[in-house]
Amino acid sequence: MLKYPDTDHQPFPILIGDIGGTNARFSILIDTYAEPKEFPILRTADFAGIEDAIQQGVLDKTSIQPRSAILAVAGPIHSKEIPLTNCHWVLRPADMCASLGLEDIVVINDFEAQALAVASMSDENREEIGSVGKVPVASRVVLGPGTGLGVAGLVHVQRRWIPVSGEGGHVDLGPRSERDFSVFPHIERIEGRVSAEQVLCGRGIVNLYRAVCKADGVKPALSDPADVTAAGLGGNDAVAVETLSLFATYLGRVAGDMALAFMARGGVYLAGGITQKILPVLKQPEFRAAFEDKAPHSALMRTIPTFAVTHPQAALAGLAAYARTPTNFGVATEGRRWRG
Repeated sequence: MLKYPDTDHQPFPILIGDIGGTNARFSILIDTYAEPKEFPILRTADFAGIEDAIQQGVLDKTSIQPRSAILAVAGPIHSKEIPLTNCHWVLRPADMCASLGLEDIVVINDFEAQALAVASMSDENREEIGSVGKVPVASRVVLGPGTGLGVAGLVHVQRRWIPVSGEGGHVDLGPRSERDFSVFPHIERIEGRVSAEQVLCGRGIVNLYRAVCKADGVKPALSDPADVTAAGLGGNDAVAVETLSLFATYLGRVAGDMALAFMARGGVYLAGGITQKILPVLKQPEFRAAFEDKAPHSALMRTIPTFAVTHPQAALAGLAAYARTPTNFGVATEGRRWRG
């Protein structure tokens, strides 16, 4: 029997959380019409687990007691225990209901939350990369280079938005140009393969920088993603400059692949802190050229818009939209919802 998503409202106030490998962001939505009450960003490494973080970073700082929670986490959700991919936290929602006094908890993938955010994102919260004209109400894709490379689709069907999570960041990434063939042999591999995430994330920037250095016989002078990024943007390190240019090219290729996979006529959205930091590079011709270079479908690709997400708390905004009007979204909650 076909099982439809559980679309009934959770009881307000609702605790909303976006938990990544490095940072955790929380807010509380008091009711359908209120703006979320936000709290300072927390570093996951500073807390033994999510319950400690919520207690110290949220509940100890407000008199509002949430009755339910919607949490987006960076990791697969397959059991009663949910380990985060790049963090030591393990979520046990049933235990959280008891320890935090919650009646209802929904846990979804972090990039599902990013996908929810772009369903109705306003112009002031996004910046177009290239220009293709009017953006249709149609399926979309979100990519986010950060601690890893997150990917999610947002399918539009029968007037509802259905987020589709997956592990698209781990698709193969291979050489194409002559320069690629000189650089790729030096990219660090995982079990013999180069995945997109090996290059298109924070540590990937360093991986790519070192590969360019080895290809050119240059001793690496930088070892931190922020330093490589700053040097590339500043133009005072030729290897770092090329690293960011190649990063934009490879991101454009993967973004184009995902646009084809989802037929994302509604656009491809680049989320995350890295995107915002290197936006000047992404607005250079390399990203869009790589995105559109998908023969025999290059003409189609030229009609698909690409955006940088500039909303500072996009995932929380997406979760809040779902919390307000769950019937507008086809969020699958089977096996991902716990009631106290």
